[in-house]
Amino acid sequence: MSVSRTDFEQALAVGRPPNIVRLFPNSKALIVSGKVIDRALRAKGKAMTIAANGRNNFIIRGALLAAQRANAAIIIEIARSEGGANAYCPVNYWNMAMQVDQAMNELGITVPVAIHADHYGIKKEADLDFAKVEIPTIFEAGITSIAIDASHLPDDKNLLTNLALTQLVPAWAGLETEIGEIKGDQGLSTPAEALFLIQGLNAHNIFPDWIALNNGTTHGIEESGQGIQVGLTAEVHAGLARYQVSGAQHGTSGNSSERLREIVAKTSTTKANVATALQMVSWGLQVNDYGNAILDADGNFIKVKDAGVTENMWREMVGYAEANGWKKGDPMKYTLPRAMMYNEHAGDLNFSFSGLKTAVRKLILDLRGKHCLDQALPDLAASFEYTICHTLLMKLKKAADFTNPQEIHIAGGVSANLRLRKMLEKTFSQSTYILYPSLKFCTDNAAMIGAAAYFRYMVNPKKYAKWQSSVPDIELKFY
Repeated sequence: MSVSRTDFEQALAVGRPPNIVRLFPNSKALIVSGKVIDRALRAKGKAMTIAANGRNNFIIRGALLAAQRANAAIIIEIARSEGGANAYCPVNYWNMAMQVDQAMNELGITVPVAIHADHYGIKKEADLDFAKVEIPTIFEAGITSIAIDASHLPDDKNLLTNLALTQLVPAWAGLETEIGEIKGDQGLSTPAEALFLIQGLNAHNIFPDWIALNNGTTHGIEESGQGIQVGLTAEVHAGLARYQVSGAQHGTSGNSSERLREIVAKTSTTKANVATALQMVSWGLQVNDYGNAILDADGNFIKVKDAGVTENMWREMVGYAEANGWKKGDPMKYTLPRAMMYNEHAGDLNFSFSGLKTAVRKLILDLRGKHCLDQALPDLAASFEYTICHTLLMKLKKAADFTNPQEIHIAGGVSANLRLRKMLEKTFSQSTYILYPSLKFCTDNAAMIGAAAYFRYMVNPKKYAKWQSSVPDIELKFY
């Protein structure tokens, strides 16, 4: 660190929020409010740091070491879906500060670090009562910054939700708000939407440090010519200039360093969320400038010796994945069309996969022409699967908004898809019961057609004699 020991000790004495002082009274870790980091970056001008998704301890330690090497402030964060109640990551809202403090003291990290509760999502008004109980507990556990994400709701409900929940956020803490659900079905954010939310909050003496937009980004890795719309972001930020609110850029994995520099140069962004790319780096994989893992000729990850996790740990991880039958393929590698999701169909329940199939066919022909189809197939298959699941999920969410069901029943062949099941459980786990049949009952239409043909054949074998060679000698079982 470039400051003197005396200055560092003074920063420790005055810079740590009261919850951090209470939790770690003898710590030498400079854990600060997200508000402090944002204001420092604004004062420097055209500066942005990363908000590293700390979904496991590998990433936390690696991100802290990188920040120390760069002599740069950093934010460690995790989203509610990953680290909230009933989430799936070992790092969560209630132990993240402890893990960060321990790592900073062990590794000698002296740069300022904020602990951010990202995407504290409110998807309907019924979620408010639980949130009012939970939010104070995460600040008690060491959170120093929070993103209230009610962007799933209409603009007026989004504002009212922010007004209700920001009363629970300490005045010293960093505060982020959001418009336009990321990769949602309502189109991109507009300057008018941003003004409505920020002016409404300011009128009640609430002054967010950051605002996040749906500006074309996704969660995960996306290498394409689309993605983050820098021009739109700059337009929104220009309209908010008098309100002194910075931008929070979500989904930066999959964007080149050139795109990220453009965001810094042309917008008021000070916080860039990074998750998927950091995971690849923390494992020690070869990646390109977009953060995408580079695969070998067999479509496998390439582990860089002595980078990221240890070689023994990597072998253990690969073995565990293979033992559990986890599929290869990056579902965010290819951005495929989602018909009837936007514009006049944004608010209805209609959907179609016709354009998707055509796009995949063209992509296959293009990849085959470039002699890289075999290597691309795992990513293409995963992206195709994800696009279908995402489309079904968005329309089901819309149906749930209309009907507010207590239970959702999923049946038929599609209900056997494990990715769809996980996405549904992640989306509705806190609000609605999701029920499926046992996998043996999740039959596809082809099975039903085959069964009908079998019985028709058995009634009149002579009529269907030409089928003789193709009808197996089977015994049907009924459950």
